[in-house]
Amino acid sequence: MLKIYLAGVIILVGAIGLNITARGGGLLGWYEFLTRLQEEGATALGATRIRDYLWLLIGYPFCLGLLGFLGLRLGNLLSGP
Repeated sequence: MLKIYLAGVIILVGAIGLNITARGGGLLGWYEFLTRLQEEGATALGATRIRDYLWLLIGYPFCLGLLGFLGLRLGNLLSGP
């Protein structure tokens, strides 16, 4: 149970950090993308940059998965053999 909780906390804190970093780097976050999609409809899909799509569909999920993996590994270290 500790491993799952620790992984969740690491993913949560990491997601906040990733969103701040993305915004600072001029990339869209999911919230901004979905808000734009809701306001502009299908035209927002064409107006979104390729690098934003790459970030949202490849970079962001990969980073979150890596954070989850690291959280579980840390949980294994703390819980012992």
